[in-house]
Amino acid sequence: MRVDTIFNQAKTAGALPVSFEIFPPKGELTLERAREVGNGLAALDPSFISVTYSAGGGGNKGATAQIAELIREETGVPTVAHLTCISLLRDELEAKIAELRDHGVQNVLALRGDAPADDDPANPHPADFRYAKDLIPALVDAGFCVGAAAYPEGHIDCDDLALSVRHLREKQDAGASFLVTQLFFDNEFFYRFRELADGAGITAPIAAGIMPFMSKQQISRMVFMCGASLPSPVIKLLARYEDDPVSLRQAGIEYACRQLEDLRDHGVDGCHIYTMNRADVAAACMSALRA
Repeated sequence: MRVDTIFNQAKTAGALPVSFEIFPPKGELTLERAREVGNGLAALDPSFISVTYSAGGGGNKGATAQIAELIREETGVPTVAHLTCISLLRDELEAKIAELRDHGVQNVLALRGDAPADDDPANPHPADFRYAKDLIPALVDAGFCVGAAAYPEGHIDCDDLALSVRHLREKQDAGASFLVTQLFFDNEFFYRFRELADGAGITAPIAAGIMPFMSKQQISRMVFMCGASLPSPVIKLLARYEDDPVSLRQAGIEYACRQLEDLRDHGVDGCHIYTMNRADVAAACMSALRA
């Protein structure tokens, strides 16, 4: 099923779409492990499951479509395959489109992606698609339901939130029919962003992305990679349970559940949970949302 149809049906029914993301720790996720994770998440009845690019481990980006097909065929849950355009050439995109079709993929999340580790800013890798907005029209023309990323605190490479929102409008104008946000730890940032998006004429449904934090190391890495702000309550939890990783993990899950409950009560279009491949974490979040 197309993800834009899922959002439209949920809106008509007054329901809240809740989706999960399979995230490969350190880039490693075998097909058997993907099957195990997918079955565990599918048992919670999510609206869809997204599969990150290079989810096959070791840079094996071809496994993304394969895992998306595996989960969809074995569990019946719709899936979304991520696709990044950094360093992507047009003939390579045509091959990717053929691969996605071969695996029955209907939904694609179009992303810019991170520059290769060996990329030299003065002499970057050749690419035909600089930004996600450049990739989206080709995917729409190929018949896919295309989503894009949104940044409630602005993109890490852009200091101007209003400019980030204008870039998001360009993604919608290019054909993106649903949006998924980067993780955030303060819902007020999302509500401010949503107002700006409404003012910019963004009408595509926006799923709010939430990642329960499991450890101090994890949250530090996410803040550095994404530029997400740490609100005072999170800093206090990190300080309180600095020497108690079990309690910190539980506190992180509970904090995420409170975020999700508040988002639900504020009428968000959907919630997207970065599960870190943990069905128990996803189950706690689902329980909070369905309470």
